[in-house]
Amino acid sequence: MEFDLQWLLLGLPVAFALGWLASRLDLRQWKREAESSPRAYFKGLNLLLNEQQDKAIDAFIEAVQHDPGSSDLHFALGNLFRRRGEYERAVRVHQHLLQRGDLPQADRERAQHALAQDYMKAGLFDRAEAAFQSLQGTPFETESRLALLGLHERSRDWPAAVQVATLLEQSGTGSFAGRISHYWCEQAQQALDRGDETLAHQALERAQKASPHAARPLLMQAQRLLNRGAAGEALDLCARLQHQNPEAFVLGAGLLVDAAQACGRLDNARSLLQHTLNLHPSLDLLRALARLDGRALGDDPALLNLMATQPSLSAAQELLALPGGPRDDAALALVREAVARGARPLQRWRCAACGFEAQRYFWQCPGCLSWDSYPAHRVEEQ
Repeated sequence: MEFDLQWLLLGLPVAFALGWLASRLDLRQWKREAESSPRAYFKGLNLLLNEQQDKAIDAFIEAVQHDPGSSDLHFALGNLFRRRGEYERAVRVHQHLLQRGDLPQADRERAQHALAQDYMKAGLFDRAEAAFQSLQGTPFETESRLALLGLHERSRDWPAAVQVATLLEQSGTGSFAGRISHYWCEQAQQALDRGDETLAHQALERAQKASPHAARPLLMQAQRLLNRGAAGEALDLCARLQHQNPEAFVLGAGLLVDAAQACGRLDNARSLLQHTLNLHPSLDLLRALARLDGRALGDDPALLNLMATQPSLSAAQELLALPGGPRDDAALALVREAVARGARPLQRWRCAACGFEAQRYFWQCPGCLSWDSYPAHRVEEQ
């Protein structure tokens, strides 16, 4: 059977035409899909900027359906779910990303970090901790360690918190000396609650070493020594605190008085309190001095001098507690000034909708623009 070249000449143009038509149809379909995906994406972005999160989620879901391979759309959708409080849906989106075999390593690490945040917001702290731990050695390492530090503080896992804070400090993230000192103090308090004096002493020493000028380790150590009957050593630690951190010394003023009365070193304590009072005037220091001398604070002329510069309701209360009230007109005037100053922030109206406070009554809140949101009574009367 001979092959007819005429059919070949007729078939070639037909095949070419069919191929061209098929390519045009595929191209048009691809173009329509490519145009519909960005259109849905930008629609979702516009809705998000207009704070219409529900409609934005619908638009992003439509965009993901048109372009299921786009990881950026998945990230946007997952983050929206998390912001809306729909943590289960956010977890599913990010888990779906992690299950993809074609996901680049950078996007995989990003999805793992987003999943850890989902667990954190959802209150699944054990899963969040494991997810953050898996991000060690990635660009999200520092953020993950900071999140882990918050988790350890929340769960009161102080040894783990010390370890993570030390790693953060070693990596140059910042200084965590103060926080590490507090973590050791928390461990010391737990040891004291168990009656383990040795472990408490070791933890407090490490707390002082972590932050030599911190007030809490010295105060805890002084209280521990006073409880054990070593009042003189406790007073020496209070004196050391006054030398290292005079402003924080007021926190240990009562402890200083207890130690001085227990060991009989009243003059030493009085000198420390008076010296600090000259540097940093405080009602608590005056109260400690009065207790040290066994007299009423309201009878101390220094109280009037303090009220002249720092009028407070607590100081006014001390004067009013005297038999017969303030001794003279000057003291009475200081009491009035202190009461007026203390009452001023309470003599306002507060919006029940947003909490905006104002010195005059508004029918429409200047903060949230709500009508009739101000109660008829001032803050102090509520």
